[in-house]
Amino acid sequence: MPGDPSVEEFAQAVRGPDVGIDLARSALLIARLEYPSLDVERYLHRLDRLADEARARGPEPDRLRRLHRLREFLFEEVGFKGNSEGYFDPRNSFLNDVLERKLGIPITLSLVLMEVGRRLGLDIRGIGLPGHVVVGSEINGCQVLLDPFHGGAVLTAQTAQELVSRVLGRPVTLREEHFSPVTKRQFLTRMLNNLKAIYWRSESWAKALVVMERLLILSPDAPAEIRDRGTALVHLGEVMRGITDWERYLGQHPEAPDAETVRTHLRQIRGALATLN
Repeated sequence: MPGDPSVEEFAQAVRGPDVGIDLARSALLIARLEYPSLDVERYLHRLDRLADEARARGPEPDRLRRLHRLREFLFEEVGFKGNSEGYFDPRNSFLNDVLERKLGIPITLSLVLMEVGRRLGLDIRGIGLPGHVVVGSEINGCQVLLDPFHGGAVLTAQTAQELVSRVLGRPVTLREEHFSPVTKRQFLTRMLNNLKAIYWRSESWAKALVVMERLLILSPDAPAEIRDRGTALVHLGEVMRGITDWERYLGQHPEAPDAETVRTHLRQIRGALATLN
């Protein structure tokens, strides 16, 4: 949405090299979708305090023990846990709500662990397994995998594969590349896609639209976002803007699997418009 300060603020936060992106700040700017006046600094300080509390439990020079101590602190002492009962509650995707409620989904609980760990000198990365985000930390030449949604449980390659198979409801074979850390932009994209799916399912088109505006900041030419933005705009009554997006999608991807479906929608919309003239 041109001129929207929250969009521009998010664009500024994710501009430049991936390594320079402040992941927690960017996630809190996503939360301004729902909370326009959100005090971002307040929740960054909340992460600082969690790190201070973890540090106060006593120094731990060994990185592996420090990682496990942090896992115990966040998930056993503080009480962060996966929201299995209300998995599709959008609050699970907003970092401020996760910090307040101590409930989240895999990606936001991973973010809490990553950001508190970073403040303690631990390099913890997001691992984007199919259908389920976990974290990994390279220690002594080995990758230690933790599942924040299930209390920070330690995973092996085999148990990770079993977990993904359960989540997706079908047998899955994980390959080595599945365990590679995702970039910060990829992490934020996955957060936004979760929100988009929630709003799309409930036909909350205005909210889906503002999510897609941010997805297109991260990936300006993403064909699915251009197509879906067109759909949201049409539902919101901004038909000409929606048509423009659909035409752009078809012009760039004329052989897409759903191209004929989009062409059919275009014909129907144009036909409806013609009856108004």
